[in-house]
Amino acid sequence: MGKKTKLSKTYGPSTRLEELENENMRLRAENELLKKLDALIRQKEAAQKKKR
Repeated sequence: MGKKTKLSKTYGPSTRLEELENENMRLRAENELLKKLDALIRQKEAAQKKKR
């Protein structure tokens, strides 16, 4: 008969380190998004002040 192979998960983190790395990447992306949103809001507010 054939060899038994251990099936590994092909989804999700397998170690605590991978979980933390994934969370870190997600938080970095979220932080960048919030920075861009803040810059857009400031830009819009500056443009409105100029019009007055």
